[in-house]
Amino acid sequence: MTDRTILVIGTYDTKNDELAYVAERIASQGGGVLSMDVSVLGDPEDPCDISKHDVARAAGSTIEEAIAAGDENHAMQIMARGAVALATELQRAGRMHGVLILGGSMGTDLALDVCQALPLGVPKYVVSTVAFSPIIPADRLSPDIQMILWAGGLYGLNAICKSSLSQAAGAVLGAARAVEAPAAERPVVGMTSLGSSCLRYMKFLKPALEDRGFEVAIFHATGMGGMAFERIARAGGFACVMDFALPELGNLMAGSVVNAGQDRLTNAGRAGIPQIVAPGCLDLIDFAGWQDVPEAYADRPFHAHNRLIKSSALSPDERRETAREIARRLSPATAPVHVLMPLGGVEEWDKPGEPAHDPEGLAAFTNEMRRAMQPPLAFSEVDAHINHAAFADAALAVFDAWVADGTVSTNVKADA
Repeated sequence: MTDRTILVIGTYDTKNDELAYVAERIASQGGGVLSMDVSVLGDPEDPCDISKHDVARAAGSTIEEAIAAGDENHAMQIMARGAVALATELQRAGRMHGVLILGGSMGTDLALDVCQALPLGVPKYVVSTVAFSPIIPADRLSPDIQMILWAGGLYGLNAICKSSLSQAAGAVLGAARAVEAPAAERPVVGMTSLGSSCLRYMKFLKPALEDRGFEVAIFHATGMGGMAFERIARAGGFACVMDFALPELGNLMAGSVVNAGQDRLTNAGRAGIPQIVAPGCLDLIDFAGWQDVPEAYADRPFHAHNRLIKSSALSPDERRETAREIARRLSPATAPVHVLMPLGGVEEWDKPGEPAHDPEGLAAFTNEMRRAMQPPLAFSEVDAHINHAAFADAALAVFDAWVADGTVSTNVKADA
């Protein structure tokens, strides 16, 4: 008898030994294994629970068609579609409780699709030769994905790669046993912010929203946080969002790697979730600590936050363009949107005497926000700094009105 079953996915024609080793490690701890082969050309040494033919069939294709395409990328996308369909079906049926996927760049490409398709709370472990690589964009990741670098794992078993594989086997089984999946007890407000040294409105808003019977999930808007926020919004996981930290949007527009993907500021609107939005920290552009600051930003105010991230200032013209982009992304929303503009500044260093204080830039941005935020978008100016209690009060006034008129539901979705 096993208490949890792990779906193990990989190309069994080229990685049979590694996948078999992982299965043995899971079994040695009392876990069950379902094996899925996503190979195309070859066959495993022993039959898998889910064959490559099953996978191709689930994608509406055949292995023969995948081979005939004559293109490895096209063939693996067929297998990815089939793996997604079968993994989600197995999870819904209660036949698996976590997934472990092994791969190089091809296998990782497939793994990212599978992990995005599975709901939050299902343990997702990817052992990859390209884990943490900059070739993996933020919008390909799922909110609770776990990635382990497969050191020495390109071809065949060895003592080094066994260390990674055995840890992954224990981690996914332990997670499947220990996980406390999101429970639908209170409606959730999704909020974006940064550390409290920069943005502090959550200190006012979180207890106030909790007093109103809501749970508050706050996402750190430094790339991965915004990605997770967008993925959960896309799945309809929030009753309302307070998207008050938008540096990832400015970073995306400026070409910084510190972004949350191309769909930032779009998913809540597509999912019909009411949005209260403010341009927190949209006066700065963030760069990775290892990046050279482009020459175009060399003569601007600069702040090294730590060894991982550093910031420079956006020009007035760049800030005008971000205002227009906010409007472009919010306008198609299928639920109400209310944009708040804090006239006193948009982050802690945007105050008189602080290094990012730029009255000209803030005025240019504010004027463009006034022009860009047209119906159906609602727009209000708040005569306060974003970190002042008056800003939080303005946000709560919009929220309370939406609760009163039913725009924000106080009911809990059964699938939240």
